[in-house]
Amino acid sequence: MEKMNLFHYTTRFDIFLLLIGVLSAIGHGAIEPLIAYFLSTMIGTFLDQPSNLCQLNFTEQSSSSSTINFREKLHLQALYLSGIGCISIVLTFVQTSTFALSCERQIRKLRENVFRILLQAEISYFDIHTTGELTTILNNNINKIHDGIGEKLGLTIQFLSKFIIGMTIGFIYGWKMTLVILSLAPILWIVLLISSKMTSKVITQELQAYERAGTIAEEVFSNIRTVFSFNGVEHEQARYEKEIEFVYQQGINKGVIAGLLSGSMYTVLLCSYALAFWYGHRLIQNETYNIANVFLVFLSVIVAIFSLGQTGTYRQSIHQAMIAAVSIQDILHLKKSTCVMNTKKSQKKFCGRVKFDNVHFSYPLRPDKNVLHGLNFEATSGETIALVGTSGCGKSTCMQLLQQFYKPAEGQILLDDKPIEQFNSQELSQNIGVVNQESILFSTTILENIKYGQPNATFDEIQTAAMAANAHNFIMSLPEAYNTIVGERGTQLSGGERQRIVIARALIKNPILLLLDEATSALDNQSEKIVQEVLKNLSKDRTTIIVAHRLSTVRHAQKIIVLDNGSVIEEGDHETLMSYRSTYYHLVKAQLLEEHIDDDESQLLMSNLNFSEDFDDSTSDNELTTFTKNRSTTTDDIEKKTRWPSLAILKLNRPELPSIVIGTLASVYNGGLEPLTSVLLSEIITVYQECDTEVQDKEIKFYVICFILLAILTFLTMFTQDFIFAYSGESLTKRLRTRAFQTILRQEITWFDHSDNNTGVLCTRLSTDTSAVQGVAGIRLGTILSSFANLGIGIIIAFLFGWRLTLIALAFIPFILIGALLQTYLMQGFFTQDSQSFERAGAVVTETLENIRTVRQLMIEEHFLNNYCQLLDIPYRSSLKRIFVFSLIYSSTSSTIFFAMAAVFFYGGILVEQNIMTFKDVLIIFNCIIFGAQIVGENVALAPDYGKAVSAARKLLVLFARDPTISIGSHGLKLKNYIGDLQFKDVSFAYPTRPSVSILNNFNLNIQTGQRIALVGSSGSGKSTLFHLLERFYHVQNGSILIDSQDLRDMDLNWWRSQIGLVTQEPILFNASIAENLAYGDLSRHVSMDEIIEAAKQANIHDFIQQLPQGYQTCVGSKGNQLSGGEKQRIAIGRVLIRNPKVILLDEATSALDNESEKIVTEALAKTLIGRTSVVVAHRLSTIQDADLICVLHHGYIIESGTHHQLIMKKGFYYKSLQCVREP
Repeated sequence: MEKMNLFHYTTRFDIFLLLIGVLSAIGHGAIEPLIAYFLSTMIGTFLDQPSNLCQLNFTEQSSSSSTINFREKLHLQALYLSGIGCISIVLTFVQTSTFALSCERQIRKLRENVFRILLQAEISYFDIHTTGELTTILNNNINKIHDGIGEKLGLTIQFLSKFIIGMTIGFIYGWKMTLVILSLAPILWIVLLISSKMTSKVITQELQAYERAGTIAEEVFSNIRTVFSFNGVEHEQARYEKEIEFVYQQGINKGVIAGLLSGSMYTVLLCSYALAFWYGHRLIQNETYNIANVFLVFLSVIVAIFSLGQTGTYRQSIHQAMIAAVSIQDILHLKKSTCVMNTKKSQKKFCGRVKFDNVHFSYPLRPDKNVLHGLNFEATSGETIALVGTSGCGKSTCMQLLQQFYKPAEGQILLDDKPIEQFNSQELSQNIGVVNQESILFSTTILENIKYGQPNATFDEIQTAAMAANAHNFIMSLPEAYNTIVGERGTQLSGGERQRIVIARALIKNPILLLLDEATSALDNQSEKIVQEVLKNLSKDRTTIIVAHRLSTVRHAQKIIVLDNGSVIEEGDHETLMSYRSTYYHLVKAQLLEEHIDDDESQLLMSNLNFSEDFDDSTSDNELTTFTKNRSTTTDDIEKKTRWPSLAILKLNRPELPSIVIGTLASVYNGGLEPLTSVLLSEIITVYQECDTEVQDKEIKFYVICFILLAILTFLTMFTQDFIFAYSGESLTKRLRTRAFQTILRQEITWFDHSDNNTGVLCTRLSTDTSAVQGVAGIRLGTILSSFANLGIGIIIAFLFGWRLTLIALAFIPFILIGALLQTYLMQGFFTQDSQSFERAGAVVTETLENIRTVRQLMIEEHFLNNYCQLLDIPYRSSLKRIFVFSLIYSSTSSTIFFAMAAVFFYGGILVEQNIMTFKDVLIIFNCIIFGAQIVGENVALAPDYGKAVSAARKLLVLFARDPTISIGSHGLKLKNYIGDLQFKDVSFAYPTRPSVSILNNFNLNIQTGQRIALVGSSGSGKSTLFHLLERFYHVQNGSILIDSQDLRDMDLNWWRSQIGLVTQEPILFNASIAENLAYGDLSRHVSMDEIIEAAKQANIHDFIQQLPQGYQTCVGSKGNQLSGGEKQRIAIGRVLIRNPKVILLDEATSALDNESEKIVTEALAKTLIGRTSVVVAHRLSTIQDADLICVLHHGYIIESGTHHQLIMKKGFYYKSLQCVREP
């Protein structure tokens, strides 16, 4: 596996910082071996004559001169230790701050450059890699790199320095003993090597599973209405939990590996103790060694070996960073898109001539299926041409090739007789206006969305474009007008309103080439007629290429090109093609209205009616007062319940409580190991007060056996501690991820409408917060328990051996603990601020990559990159501030041990001199408290992780404590014999995001079983809102919706939604196979392949599927982007047919179909609707003429209703709308 250079984005200053940091880490690493040297010197000072221990008298001093000399040595050595403490503060501060500063600078550049390169990647890359996968890489993987190149890298160098210097001291002062101790080291290194390889494999699989889980989460959150409509919550939970279960298993495997590693390390360490003192005893007896030399060599080598072992934890972080960087490496090596790379100035102005010259093309994901076969056509400057044909014939593909999303496999596309690749991309984009079938808006204001078409546009120009697109009136009816926030993907506006804003965005460019791909498919007839007139006038001075199924919108084109299977089969103007009486003629004939309208009557003016539009659910930040007030009140109540988030999160570990108890006992034992070892070491040193060598031999053997027994027991307890806490920690993380995902999916749509809960924010929160909670759980919890057990047991033992000196030693402990607490407290505040910025940055990434085609077409990559960078700068500047604060606290805390040593040995010497204590007591107290405090101090490095964990835990608890206003749980009424009656009774409604704007006003409509009701009206009149209320996405404010005379609010929501089949204007498919998407229609049972095929046949999609190389197993891509709009809509219709619902809701269900497909699908739907209640929203009035009742909506009221014939006779709104679609 190729690993990335982790320092890809270092500057000279970063290299300088790293060099300073490395030198400081090396110097810092040299200090601890110096402690061993001073400790052995202290032993020599206390023993006074270390070569002849039997002659020493530890209870009295021989003379005043020796007393003075003894005190002078103690004073001098105490000064040395204090001086080393000061040096340690400086070196630790420099080491920590330089590595952290360099890391933050590099990660800031890495995040920016990865996003920049993604924005420049070929569109085909996004066909293969989902948005969820890429956002996971930008979040999780870069976080792991951050973890691996910062402070932990410095600590790794520090411990390696300890190892080298410790080994050097060992060889200088006793090479024989050093070699004997090292005889066990190969065992440790072999274990490290094997565990490293195993860990690498586990981490790789874990990251891949996280990416898959992230993809599922992003897909579900961005399509939440579709998931709710099809009762897909449990299905999506199962999909997500499957990936999380795999992550959980890999986490357990990591715990097993960590347990084996730590158990082996401590076993080897304790066996080294036994071997060292057994062999050291022989050297004292047979050579010129003394106990001080033996202790110096022993401690130096043990510190070296132990330091090498300690690097394992930090090297694992570095290793994880290198593995995580592989996917980053792949992105950094991506080939730039041709249209992005081409920035050279054009030689001359683009005039608008377009030519497809023998173009062959197949999509990269389906290279075996050709979409275009030697396509040839030409559009001269200023000419309007139309591309027509059945769904999948290649019309939209031509549009994508003109936007340089893909390259032709053969042939070329010429602009002004030059290959399109030769044009400057930015200039070309400014000269091409595009309106696609799916109207994509960004989560900002209407003003900004229109301005994306021309960044330098003035407000007057924006208003002019909006007026031309017939959008100005409805915009001005909004409380915030042009400053209204449109919501994620523009979901706070109706489909027609979105499409008009997109048209305005295209018109503001004043483009030379205008590409209209079903540009008016979502508009009502009144708006369409107005906008078509505008587009027709604009087309006079520019080249226009139109793709449309509604042939009445293209009859004015100077050239109409009929495509079939990627080739031109007919070409000419409307009259010419009609005279051929061939393919085009039959397409037009199929669209003729069945009703005959008198030409004279069609001249009635429509100006008597006010067609100003309402909107469905526009959002404005200033209008969120009521919602925000309620939300903040709820949050305040919840936060009172989550005052102690660490304990609340740990309560979620209750199922693992028996295991945690066992792990805690193992941690307490492991914590007491250090004090126990300290007692044994002190006893061994005092063995040499005994002059009888046989007694010495006997006692040394006894202590050696004790160390071996401890080693065996410690292997078991270390393994138990790491495994148990890995198990409990991974169980908690799995539970948190699962519960967070479940909780999010149980919120009402209003919650998702809020900007704080858009897809990007939720994905970032789900990814980072649940991972951060590991700071209060898992293996780290075991380490913290072990550390405090170490200090606690050490204090107890110390008091037993000398309370005076123990109190002196304890005086230094608060400095360590207060530093840790202060660092944790500060970290929580910083992390809360940072996480909010990262969530917003994640939202920018998600929105940009989800809509990458629109971003590329508008050439606004730099805009979103700048937004992303501005959000990154907030935590970056915050990190620069906290680095020096944390470094100062950490350096002061970790260096306290030197001042404590100086005080303990100086005062201990006085107590020994006064015969109050023995030297053995001093050693025991020193080892138990000071080394215990040092271990606690080292765990201060975990304080940032703990601070992040507490902050993340609080946010998760707030989420868990929130009760949705609309529950999807299985409770409420289930009608056994529901027949299909529906009634809207005095319904008033306004969207919760803006309660001051009323959408429905005392709306009344009674729908009988089996009736086909059609809803028509201008965009924003409330038609889709009725569907939202029927799906119970929102509560009605007044009145009620009755289901067979029962209030909808009393119904079991899952049961009710299972009775409804919904086909929306913009069909949403999932990144799965066609068969799986069709089977999504009924997730309550297993849908057989025969049923899937039959539904596909009824939806007129079976033949197309059969032509695909993989048939029904073909993956449709993210949001179905590998299919045309018509193909997606037919699959969506097939999905509903499988559902076999009692009530069918069709919101422009056939708007994306060609005429032939529409005719077949309409016939299939007509058969399906027999015996079922149906409500249809349509702008194509030809599709609803057979409805039992047609209701015309305006401003949330029904202004007229009746059958098609009755409404024609009234000559009202419906009649006038019908005139807009007649051929003149």
